[in-house]
Amino acid sequence: MPRMDRSMALVMALTVALMLGLLLMVLVGPGRTTGRPDGADGGQGAEILTARVIQVQEEGMRDLGDGTLSGYQKLLVLVESGSLRGQEVVVEEGVINTTSEQKFFRPGDRVYLSRVPGPEGDHLFISDYMRSTALFWVFAIFAVLVVLVGWSKGFRSLAGTAFSVLVIFGFIVPRIMAGEDPLTVSLLGALVLLTVSTYLVFGWNMKAHAAVAGMMLSLLVTGLLASVFVDWTRLTGFGSEESTYLLMELGPTVNLRGIVLGGIIIGALGVLDDICVSQSSSVFELERANPNLPWMELFRRSLNIGRDHISASANTLVLAYVGASLPLLMVFSIYQEPLLRRLNREPITEEIVRTLVGSIGLVLAVPITSLIASLVAPYERRRHEQALAALLALVSDGTSRRLDQAARELGRSPQETLSLVQQLAERGHLLPTRGSCPGEDQCKGCRYRLACAIGSEDQIWTLAPTTER
Repeated sequence: MPRMDRSMALVMALTVALMLGLLLMVLVGPGRTTGRPDGADGGQGAEILTARVIQVQEEGMRDLGDGTLSGYQKLLVLVESGSLRGQEVVVEEGVINTTSEQKFFRPGDRVYLSRVPGPEGDHLFISDYMRSTALFWVFAIFAVLVVLVGWSKGFRSLAGTAFSVLVIFGFIVPRIMAGEDPLTVSLLGALVLLTVSTYLVFGWNMKAHAAVAGMMLSLLVTGLLASVFVDWTRLTGFGSEESTYLLMELGPTVNLRGIVLGGIIIGALGVLDDICVSQSSSVFELERANPNLPWMELFRRSLNIGRDHISASANTLVLAYVGASLPLLMVFSIYQEPLLRRLNREPITEEIVRTLVGSIGLVLAVPITSLIASLVAPYERRRHEQALAALLALVSDGTSRRLDQAARELGRSPQETLSLVQQLAERGHLLPTRGSCPGEDQCKGCRYRLACAIGSEDQIWTLAPTTER
């Protein structure tokens, strides 16, 4: 085996071992669970019921006493599950909590009803709408469009998305809840997530290998930068209400700063995946269009493509974070204070660091992935030409054979061999002929027996007259 082949085989073997190791860690559950020391129920005995609004008995606006108006409703609801199933109960909304006309309920609305026991009896209130039906249809439309437009690759993309959700909720979140380091867990989960989803969609080939290698290095760089900048800006993780709630539920040992770091890693995954796959695909297409390009020229031209991609992706990342934080920005805009003071507030600083670190990671992903792909693509071209030459030598030996027989002799799958046959036909070495191969034992009676080079169930290729036997 040539030295280059041995090196690539070693790299692939190490990649597979890393993938299997990380996947095993995903499948093995967390060891311990962090929780309240006293084991108290955070819900304080609350029961969640499903219900349907039957009638709006009263509704309007009421004064809270300081000139502020709040919505008010008195609703008759039918409980559909739980301990009160089948009962009709009256629920008042806007008495304890504030609401608005935009959140008024209407007859037919299905809701979640919370029942909280108390010394004076049960307290009932509507916690939220039931949105499962709407969510199902949104997902169904998305899935159908992805499959219709992307066909088999679209279906594999959906499978990759499902696996990503499994990694996040089956590995990353439980292990952070169990007290493990959020940055390490997020990095490991991200590596598994990106690696498996990329191979699932794009297959096991050199283009995918280059993209995965670029993702891994870019993720490690992004994680290192996130750790440095979060520490430099003195972010504590207390920039949101959710962090305070986590502290109350999980205790003082929860690593809120590490959760911020993990969030930065996960937030950059989508754009990073897009950048690395696009750059790897660009390099391989450039090499396919002009096989004579040296790797330095491939690298230079792929950077030209990547610069356009960087500008669009960085803007996309910024707008995505700003859109998610728009209510927070509006809240801080209410108070009159200098711009620098506003930017210095931890929730705003956290979003700035999240955006800039993610953008730096995707900018660095372009040269990293382009360099790896530029080194791998010429090697893949040489391997591919060697495979074509081996197949041409095989079909030129004067023996007719079926496609599956040729695949066995070459040590390749029938699909790979068929692709090679079609490329030889495109180059004029083989001529496609209508007909089907009757089988290896019936060559003597076949009308193509003197000219046939290779055949399948629905196609026969004959050796072109210009091709030397």
